[in-house]
Amino acid sequence: MTMLAADREIERLMALHPKGFDLSLDRIRRLLERLGNPHERLPPVIHIAGTNGKGSCAAFSRALLEAAGHTVHVHTSPHLVNWNERYRIGAEGGGRLVGDAVFADAIARVAAANRGETITVFEILTAVGFVLFSEHPADAVVLEVGLGGRFDATNVIRRPAVSVVMPVSMDHEAYLGDRVELIAAEKAGIIKPGCPAVIGAQEHEAALDVLVETAQRLGAPVSVYGQDFLAHGEHGRMVYQDEGGLMDLTPPRLPGRHQFTNAAAAIAAVKAAGFDITQQTADRAMAEVSWPGRMQKLTQGRLVELAPPGAEIWLDGGHNPGAGLVVAEALAEQEEKTPRPLFLIAGMINTKDQSGYFRAFKGLARHVYTVPVRFSDAAVPNDELAARAAEAGLSAEPVNSVADALMLLAATWHGSEAPPRILICGSLYLAGAVLADNDTPPQ
Repeated sequence: MTMLAADREIERLMALHPKGFDLSLDRIRRLLERLGNPHERLPPVIHIAGTNGKGSCAAFSRALLEAAGHTVHVHTSPHLVNWNERYRIGAEGGGRLVGDAVFADAIARVAAANRGETITVFEILTAVGFVLFSEHPADAVVLEVGLGGRFDATNVIRRPAVSVVMPVSMDHEAYLGDRVELIAAEKAGIIKPGCPAVIGAQEHEAALDVLVETAQRLGAPVSVYGQDFLAHGEHGRMVYQDEGGLMDLTPPRLPGRHQFTNAAAAIAAVKAAGFDITQQTADRAMAEVSWPGRMQKLTQGRLVELAPPGAEIWLDGGHNPGAGLVVAEALAEQEEKTPRPLFLIAGMINTKDQSGYFRAFKGLARHVYTVPVRFSDAAVPNDELAARAAEAGLSAEPVNSVADALMLLAATWHGSEAPPRILICGSLYLAGAVLADNDTPPQ
């Protein structure tokens, strides 16, 4: 397969600069100044942090704005298959992932401006996003934080239209702290003096307290889930409520009850950013929203063909205990509607709480096949991951690949019961590899 020009540029950067995160804003500020401060020439920015749900909130925000006829730039990370997934350039009728030539040119210009100085690849690629977004007109930017908030490279935005903090839970403790209130304090770093803030549904009271106190201290008008806005299911619909009244909406296309709260945060955020959202607009957005690799149903492709006939296959890249809980809850809902035996095909990396993730599926999953994760130096060996699943009370065995797991299931499946429900899960790296192998990359 021919390597894309942008991929070649990124490979050069990877060879030159340290891997991982080095949380500081000095280097990116220096680089952006040399580029003429493109981050200060952006349309209104919706800035989103959080442990879980920030990507879904970004997807809902984009869907809402596009349904209202606006053009929207979107920056998310990580990508699943191709680097250009991180940058969606706003256009009439819906944004498009940045093209290879435009992307490669922007990377080369940003790398040249950096002059070989010490910086992380994520910082360079964040600057690339600001360059791309400043050079293409749009009505709004949806900007997802990479890691944390306070010292994340995206946090050079001084006056966001709104800062959104989605659910905060334990993750990246080595960088962000070992207590949920410390992690919340890092995420709260994106809240700016006098700029609106939206706090999504929080599972930890300690996190909520830190977020609200920060907004109040900075004089940021704050809107809190469960207090100023909320969403719930009623008669097969989603009802959104805030001080403006009720909206009776089509349930989100993204499955799982947790997506009601993610959608609610996005509606509150887009409104707080100054955009008018009607019931008709919101209804259309719920029906059209798309977010690959997050409870994504796979219905065709090379891997799908290996599964038992009639199998239902879901792909989700969530990787911490909080994500495990919401995915298990979404699958329990599916089980209530249409009972099927559930099998997991899981791969994870060693910076995550693997047993904590698996515990959410105890009593729900019949068996777990553990697989290696390609494209990550930190992948947990599949035999070790099977032991972690067993510790969580699940029946588990290691196999060599997702394809092998699907073929094993197909070979041993008895037609006497409903075809299986299969969840491929545990890592965004795994989700990306599956979409690539299945020949269904994000568009």
